[in-house]
Amino acid sequence: MTYSGEVRVGGPADVHELKDLMITKVAVGPMDNNAYLLRCRATDEQLLIDAANDAESLLGTIGDDGIASVVTTHRHGDHWQALAEVVAATGARTYAGRHDAEGIPVPTDVLVDDGDTIRVGNVELTARHLVGHTPGSIVLVYDDPHGHPHVFTGDCLFPGGVGNTRKDPKAFASLIHDVETKIFDVLPDETWVYPGHGNDTTLGAERPHLPEWHARGW
Repeated sequence: MTYSGEVRVGGPADVHELKDLMITKVAVGPMDNNAYLLRCRATDEQLLIDAANDAESLLGTIGDDGIASVVTTHRHGDHWQALAEVVAATGARTYAGRHDAEGIPVPTDVLVDDGDTIRVGNVELTARHLVGHTPGSIVLVYDDPHGHPHVFTGDCLFPGGVGNTRKDPKAFASLIHDVETKIFDVLPDETWVYPGHGNDTTLGAERPHLPEWHARGW
């Protein structure tokens, strides 16, 4: 079936099958958080992005093969409610942005900086540090050698705008700057965006609206 990226809490996962990577998207918890399970097709190693909620559901999605690692995109509590239980069940190595790790109540094994590489099997993901939604938010970029890039944006970029900066002009200016310079300026329109909540989008769908986002200030 064609991947749509449309999932709902309690509903089935949606699977995006790429040549080297399988991406399974599932919605969990009262804030409709998205969690993404990445599986290297060559090695079967798995990585989870955001153990947000409902550990039972996430562990069921992970299956018997377990996960080697779990990346938390940022410190906000709705993105790590199931982290302790998932790590206890799988022994996964934990990753988080250097400047957000102190706000995550599960120890972070690997502190992530801008430009760092995170591997899942033979697949490489590049972390980009975006400041504004939180001090240490990270997004993960998979530059598919067989197609267009894919970017997991946490709460930094959604269909229709950047993440919540709590009406703080400095935080908004920082986030819109980082989103533009580290995402829009370097990735093509075909880039698929997987946000921390809600439906997916592409950079091409969002790019024409950047002036509107600047003008409204959120």
